[in-house]
Amino acid sequence: MNVLELNSFIVEAKSRTYVAGAKAQPSYRIGAHDLSYKRDIWRYLDSYFGGTDFAGQEVVWLEEKPVWAMNYFGRIIEPDIIDGTVAGAIISAALSHLYKQGRFLGGMIFDHSLGRYVDRSEGDCTHFHGHEFILVDGQKAYELDYRGGLIIP
Repeated sequence: MNVLELNSFIVEAKSRTYVAGAKAQPSYRIGAHDLSYKRDIWRYLDSYFGGTDFAGQEVVWLEEKPVWAMNYFGRIIEPDIIDGTVAGAIISAALSHLYKQGRFLGGMIFDHSLGRYVDRSEGDCTHFHGHEFILVDGQKAYELDYRGGLIIP
């Protein structure tokens, strides 16, 4: 498997699901929100539970074999200054900007009229972990931790 091709597919899939406002697909897991994307021999699924506080997992398959995964947990810390709709708007705008650069891992600050998005990560698509958060008037109002990498049988 070519790691550059994997990275490119991850960016493509992410930009065409959550950021694009894709509708959830029917899920076999009660209460799950599943966003999927497929191109040729590649398949992607982002499956999460919850709303303002949520947990999920993204998986990429190559020729029907799982090759990559990422787990995440996010939450609204200050519901008096931010809600899920505002956080979602900031995150979507920031991630759209990131994906246009051809990458999905952080190392970025994105200023939005509703708050400042910050993403810090270590590693590359083969093995990584990171933390994203939103500041509203300098106060941390939302956070998400993530980690993932290659799946090796």
